[in-house]
Amino acid sequence: MLDQTDSLLLQALQTNAQLTAQELGDILNLSASQAGRRRQRLEEEGYITGFRASLDPVKLGLSVQAFIQVSMVTHSPDAARSFQALIRARPEVVSAWTLTGEADYLLRVYCGDLSELNRLVHEVFLPHEAVARVQSQIVMHQTKPDAPLPI
Repeated sequence: MLDQTDSLLLQALQTNAQLTAQELGDILNLSASQAGRRRQRLEEEGYITGFRASLDPVKLGLSVQAFIQVSMVTHSPDAARSFQALIRARPEVVSAWTLTGEADYLLRVYCGDLSELNRLVHEVFLPHEAVARVQSQIVMHQTKPDAPLPI
């Protein structure tokens, strides 16, 4: 169970994962060692699953962001494993979800340009034997950046 101090610590780390124990202690009104122990406990309990740098996709040459909905022909376990292995192996796919409703999967992808997105859809996803339909939506502008989780 999280207390208010744990919640504040997690909020602070979502904003800046590079905070030192001393900086966390200052934010939480704790000593550096107390803040460090709390962070370590939250890592061990699985509340904190990792630390990442947030990168600018455009500066990296990834100017096209899209969401791709994939509907499957079959829902057999083998087809699902095969498709999931395919999307895990593709670096363009930065996140993927299984869904209820019309589409079975929602993929978030980054590509260098529209022709790369076209190749990904037509040469990678559509040829997969379990894929029935692919529908993509190209992001024109991200009006709200990926935000921290509400704690």
